[in-house]
Amino acid sequence: MTAPTLAQLLPAARSGDAVAMEQLLRLTRPDIRRYALRHCAATTATDDVVQEALIIVYRRVGALREVAAFGGWVVRIVQRLCMRPMLAWLKAEPLAQVEDNLAWSHRPDHELRHDLALAIDSLPPLYREALLLRDFEELTIEEMAQRLGVTREAAKSRLHRARALVREYLVPSAPAAR
Repeated sequence: MTAPTLAQLLPAARSGDAVAMEQLLRLTRPDIRRYALRHCAATTATDDVVQEALIIVYRRVGALREVAAFGGWVVRIVQRLCMRPMLAWLKAEPLAQVEDNLAWSHRPDHELRHDLALAIDSLPPLYREALLLRDFEELTIEEMAQRLGVTREAAKSRLHRARALVREYLVPSAPAAR
């Protein structure tokens, strides 16, 4: 007897079949863990991310419209869970003193942290990930390139573009890198 496939389990789990849901979660768990180990920050407790992702899948699988979208949906859940600690740190940690002559120096620190979090959240995922890996996880360019699966030059380019987009978000008159 062969094990049920995702295509067989997902419709049954979506309709409330508890056995199918359990099998779906067991089938999905290794992929979630592998992705979390590869993409979450070192400070993130991988087991917690896996557990939270499985809970979200359990609670929201009924809202998923397409079986083919399941893999991407799960990956996005894990990505968001992996970023959560970094964004929380960004919102909670005091920023370095900003020089008085900068355009945003009139903002109180809490507003600047909030605006910076919004700026980072507004980045396209490939730029956001590059920025978080370098500036928050403090990976080297080589480590960042390896984690992203790109060349050193591509990693530097993404980081440069991410920083330019954040600068443009914070100071709308600042030119974005081309």
